Amino acid sequence: MSKERLLLATTNKGKAKEIAILLSELPLEIFTLQEVFPKQNFIEEGNTFTENAQGKSLFYSRQWEDLILAEDSGLEIEHLKGAPGILSARFSGPQATDEKNIRKVLDLMEEVPLDQRKARFVSCIVLSQKGKIIKEIKECANGFITLEKKGPLGFGYDPIFYYPPLKKTFAELLPEEKNRVSHRGRALKKLKEFLLGARL
Repeated sequence: MSKERLLLATTNKGKAKEIAILLSELPLEIFTLQEVFPKQNFIEEGNTFTENAQGKSLFYSRQWEDLILAEDSGLEIEHLKGAPGILSARFSGPQATDEKNIRKVLDLMEEVPLDQRKARFVSCIVLSQKGKIIKEIKECANGFITLEKKGPLGFGYDPIFYYPPLKKTFAELLPEEKNRVSHRGRALKKLKEFLLGARL
């Protein structure tokens, strides 16, 4: 069986790696933006994760014949009225890093009691081809913001996102553990089922 080509519309290396691992069982030849469009950069202007994912997916699908997978995701903290939300990757400013973003969240949450530190990770996936959206999926993972960083694994806000069912932060989970329960893992599981049932 020949493999169908899939372009991951993300420049986030951690995210691209997770997605590639989760889709590795499918007959797909997976490419990244760095390989195909190294000099192009889509500017996110949506007001929601879904709008950003739709924009990215459609933008690149008009330049690439095969499947485009765009995913927009981030952290929503109840006490911060949903922030950092769609600004998750650049929450600490133009020169944002994972470390700076985490520090800003912990500083903003410094005096907040444990029972008011509810948060959730959100993942919105949009699959497109030739300027047309084929499938949209949204999934969440609920947890709490910790008082300090815990765990060496993962990326982004994983070290401060505590997942109650496993009693660990996402950064304390092995990749295969995280992928079973995370927002992105859940969304990609549904995407795999769709692709297997509808196309591959």
